Amino acid sequence: MAILPAIGALTGSITAHRPIDSSYPGEAQLARVSARGESHGVGKRTMSAAVPLDGDVTYVEPATLGLLKRRVPGQSVMEELLDVHGTEDTRGLLARVFGVRPLAPDSRPWYWGALGERAVGRTLASLGPEWTVLHAVPVGEKSSDIDHVVIGPTGIFTINTKRHPGQNVWTAKGTFLVAGTRYPYIRNSEHEATRAGRLLSAAVLNSVSVSAAIVVVGARQVTVKEKHRSVSVVRENQLLRWLTRRPVMYTEQQLALLSAAAAQPSTWRRTAPVLRDPADVVGPFDALHRLEDQARRRRIGWLLAVPAAFVASAAGVLPPF
Repeated sequence: MAILPAIGALTGSITAHRPIDSSYPGEAQLARVSARGESHGVGKRTMSAAVPLDGDVTYVEPATLGLLKRRVPGQSVMEELLDVHGTEDTRGLLARVFGVRPLAPDSRPWYWGALGERAVGRTLASLGPEWTVLHAVPVGEKSSDIDHVVIGPTGIFTINTKRHPGQNVWTAKGTFLVAGTRYPYIRNSEHEATRAGRLLSAAVLNSVSVSAAIVVVGARQVTVKEKHRSVSVVRENQLLRWLTRRPVMYTEQQLALLSAAAAQPSTWRRTAPVLRDPADVVGPFDALHRLEDQARRRRIGWLLAVPAAFVASAAGVLPPF
């Protein structure tokens, strides 16, 4: 029988119905699967039925099955960066010798954002097989995305990554300050989790709650003066403990249904997003990252070389300038 591999050979008596979008490949038809695994006709467009999360049967959407699971950490911001900057190094010879950065100032926020999301992605990769982690999930009808959606025994989470290397971060309730400057991170993360909960609830036809977290990467200090009621602020090295040391909320069957729904692009958008092959994004970004790192090392080299030359000249090792 053809059902979602994430669900497995579940048995029971509940038939799950889900609104479908014919603009998505593979969603023109929705098979109804009974407890015995038999197809009982085809549902078109909208079917209404109350399906509890412990229902044993799910829907079939073969062409879009698990597409979001292929996306890599930071993929959306890497795509934005490459679209704006391109893949060619346009610096001249002298610029390269003196370590001028290949990225223009208006492109750097995407670069820094990608580095932060990739760092958090490496941390999330340590979660066990009972966890589902989705990266750079396109949501809404514009270019918005959720950095990371995490689904596991202890709940459903939206993770918002913020990279602020060497900065002091201070937060209390709805306030988030970086080096004394206020940012709307708390409000945005709360909205993101609320929207994710609404969309997932519609996908599984049952109310689910989503918790929000802001993960701060590279900060010198993070001070949580007073916790927000619905958004947690943690450092990168605190994330796994924050996720796993919570009460268990979902069974294995419930997780299978939630994970399968979350991995469908149509859960998050009414119109199909353009999903690029990660290989077409990661390779060019890594090449750009190497150029940025090379330029940084050359700048450091020049900063160290000039004072050293003055010292050597004063000591008579080198002729005076």
